[in-house]
Amino acid sequence: MAKSPLSVSNLHRLHEWRVTHVSDRMFILILALLVGFFAAVAAFSLHWIINQIVMLLTSSFEKSRANWLYLVYPVVGIYLTSLFVRYIVKDNISHGITRILYAISSNKSRLKSHNTWSSVIASAITIGFGGSVGAEAPIVLTGSAIGSNLGKLFQLDRKTLMTLVGCGAAGAIAGIFKAPIAGLVFTLEVLMIDMTMSSLLPILVSCVTATCFTYIFSGDAALFTFHLDSEWSIQRLPACVLLGISCGLISLYFIRMMGFCEGIFAKYKEHPHIRLAIGGTVLSLLIFLFPALYGEGYSSINLLLNGRTEADWNQILNNSLFSGQGSLVLGYIALVLLTKVIATSATNGGGGCGGTFAPSLFVGCFTGFLFSRLWNINQIGVYIPEKNFALMGMAGVMSGVMHAPLTGMFLIAELTGGYSLLVPLMIVSVCAYLTIIIFEPHSIYGARLAKEGKLITHHTDHAVLTLMNLDSVIERDYLSVTPDMELGQIVHKISRSNSSVLPVLDPSGVLLGEVEIMKIRNVMFRTELYHHFTSSQLMIEPKATLSESTPMAEVMRTFDRTRADWLPVLDSDARLQGYISRQRVYTMYRKMVADMSED
Repeated sequence: MAKSPLSVSNLHRLHEWRVTHVSDRMFILILALLVGFFAAVAAFSLHWIINQIVMLLTSSFEKSRANWLYLVYPVVGIYLTSLFVRYIVKDNISHGITRILYAISSNKSRLKSHNTWSSVIASAITIGFGGSVGAEAPIVLTGSAIGSNLGKLFQLDRKTLMTLVGCGAAGAIAGIFKAPIAGLVFTLEVLMIDMTMSSLLPILVSCVTATCFTYIFSGDAALFTFHLDSEWSIQRLPACVLLGISCGLISLYFIRMMGFCEGIFAKYKEHPHIRLAIGGTVLSLLIFLFPALYGEGYSSINLLLNGRTEADWNQILNNSLFSGQGSLVLGYIALVLLTKVIATSATNGGGGCGGTFAPSLFVGCFTGFLFSRLWNINQIGVYIPEKNFALMGMAGVMSGVMHAPLTGMFLIAELTGGYSLLVPLMIVSVCAYLTIIIFEPHSIYGARLAKEGKLITHHTDHAVLTLMNLDSVIERDYLSVTPDMELGQIVHKISRSNSSVLPVLDPSGVLLGEVEIMKIRNVMFRTELYHHFTSSQLMIEPKATLSESTPMAEVMRTFDRTRADWLPVLDSDARLQGYISRQRVYTMYRKMVADMSED
């Protein structure tokens, strides 16, 4: 819908006043403050709605026995979410953080306006009805969309838009967890290409603003309660290292299983009812058997972080078929740990909306507890507190799944006030990260984009090549010759050509070869030979060919390898689509490097 003349006029006057009275630097800080505030509002609203739905649906459940409604609620939630997305949003809003990465790498940090609210509603329905996913990724997408759309409203440049997207993501994390440092570090590790002083201060402002308003909205209580009973000692170093390696391997399972399940659901992309049936059935059965999988699972995390005795830990069996059977608790925890990723995939694959942030915390907590309990039962070494290692496991699995050891370390420390465990958190996070990178070069968020060659990184060269668009450097205005064209006609074509090569094409447009001007210079000025040679006699094989899907990094390597000035671009049927000029590619590359290097 077009803007009214009045609104356009008002925006224009506001823009003029801002340019006159407010510096660019101060204006960005003001926008960062607004982004932080709105991110905090979105985070509080989402969790409030989720809690209201959960209380409405499950408050009457008896803890001592299984509840058959677990078979119904998740399916209903996924179905309602899919209807909302299909008929109201009319866009794909899954994999929120992956969408942010895509927007940064391929869409000039532009996110659609509906992303400022659609993910909140969709994820609230999904999680409230039992969807085994997290609310964090939808809120991060919401915060980033708020930053992006505010930037678009004031017609800010691409680099400033990227900063505001980072402000939104950081503010969302800070607001959800009351963890400003974790919000900053998350943006640095997971989202941003580079962190300069011009972007650091706005992100800090957004984090602090979101944290302060979250305290105002929800009070001082932390998302997870944790009280340190036993200080860390150097004697527990081997256990910490082994836990880190275990978390790395569990992270590998998490990423690989998630990819496998997503592949299954992708086969039914055009059949939403089949996806709903498969996803809903799998999710409902898993939640019925293991009620700990219901929703985000934060109550189960708090139970393991605060439990001291077997009686406390056995409460994890409440509402299940195994309620009261304490001898099965370790097996139950192990099965919940392994099936959580399947439940998460089934939720999103079936049509629900949610992220993998909370599931990684959930799996990490269960991993740490199971590791420490088995360690103590078998008396492998010195005693290790179960609650401490459950906390460390959260940091370890998050570090592995997200490829973000700093985020995992600081988030868990801020969430629980467990700064006295900062050293073991560092050990576990680093060991988990070093383990996972052996097997997986990308995080769970980046893996999808990496497969498409659309993932940006902190490496400037790689980032620039990713941001470059192959289609923008193809020159489609070229002159071609036929195989039977005589030398005289070829020379006439050369006089009108801007390139040093003429493609030889058959009637269907298939590239047969090239006539290089430098190769025929000994005959092109001899008029007596103009009727003695044809294109088929003078043409040579191209030094290399490119496809429309060739990554820019490969294009650059091909130019370096062949020393060619021009390279043809072919479609899947070998038909010529155009040429890429070495000079044009390198000129664009140098310009983008210069733009990214500016503060």
